[in-house]
Amino acid sequence: MEFLQTHELAILRWLHIVAMVYWLGGEWGVFQTSYKVVNPRLPLDERLRHMDTAYRIDIMARTGIITLLPLGLHMGHIWGLQPLGGPWLVLMWILWAAWMALTWSAFLARGTPRFKPLSDLEDWTRYLLIPTLLVVAVSSLLGHGPLAAGEGERWYAAKMLTYALALVIGVILRLVMHEWQKLFPKLAEGPNPALEAQLGRSIAIGRSVAYLYWVLILTTAFFGAVKPF
Repeated sequence: MEFLQTHELAILRWLHIVAMVYWLGGEWGVFQTSYKVVNPRLPLDERLRHMDTAYRIDIMARTGIITLLPLGLHMGHIWGLQPLGGPWLVLMWILWAAWMALTWSAFLARGTPRFKPLSDLEDWTRYLLIPTLLVVAVSSLLGHGPLAAGEGERWYAAKMLTYALALVIGVILRLVMHEWQKLFPKLAEGPNPALEAQLGRSIAIGRSVAYLYWVLILTTAFFGAVKPF
């Protein structure tokens, strides 16, 4: 316990780096796997195996995404950049554990009737969280709090802003993967050029926003590491 208290910030920083690596690396893995998922020249069984691989990679990326927020808020309180500590930090980690349990439950339930309600509930966590983060970040950058935004402190609110914007892109990519779930059972009924074209369009959208996604992830990491303003 004494070791943890002495090295609390260093441990949190290490975990933050690990979570960021899983986020960025996982998204690259899903991006590359998607080429096999949408390839109509491959047998359907093989495409489904690649889709399952994409979900297995994606769950680690999502674990990183979810964990970055409480780690960042915890470090922010230690640095004096966000005001909520003590019981609020305890509540935050309890909510993180509940969010993580929901995310992994949805992952483990894929292919069963429980997947859709769990996945929909997980989507709603983002629909509620993203506007909250955007309001807090923009308000703080404009000098209205609650985050510190004085000289040399604005990087923290800016990092929250780019993180929230990355979550928006993540929602778009989640919707693409939801469409995979809907289309492949229909493709199992036999060749269907119209469905293949629809799948191709959805993947094209996903790939186009993925580039912006990586820029936002790297920018978020840059703000945290360099603290430029």
